Amino acid sequence: MTEDSRPLAVFDLDGTLADTAHRQRFLEGRPRDWAAFFAAAPEDPPLERGVALALQSAGECEVAYLTGRPERCRKDTVAWLAAQGLPEGRIWMRRNDDRRPARRTKLEILRRISASREVRMLVDDDELVCDEAERAGFTVVRARWASTSAALKDAQEREGRT
Repeated sequence: MTEDSRPLAVFDLDGTLADTAHRQRFLEGRPRDWAAFFAAAPEDPPLERGVALALQSAGECEVAYLTGRPERCRKDTVAWLAAQGLPEGRIWMRRNDDRRPARRTKLEILRRISASREVRMLVDDDELVCDEAERAGFTVVRARWASTSAALKDAQEREGRT
């Protein structure tokens, strides 16, 4: 089976593989400090359950990443994934100027991916993303192993930043 014919296991990053608890404080004030929030991402500790699931999935699937992080964070994101020993894989990121809710951007990308590849599962911590993906017929694993602040949840939905 070639790499291109293996099904995809698609993983979110923040709150699924990366523990963002230490940087959620940057979103609590007004205005939110998005620059500091994303600048602190390279210091995220890994979330063991998410990392273990990604490594396990790599046995049968090609692991890929679908994140609400903006494209300008790509270099730090690639380095972080490598530092955690996670499989190399395609990374879909939000355009720097895209402020749509994650549930919209991620579902749009998932549909585009699934037009040419089998998506075995999506692993994500955002309940709204998970709900939309399930309604669209995708198999979803809800990453409920990290704590997410109310400020982050609000920012994901209202400001479309992660």
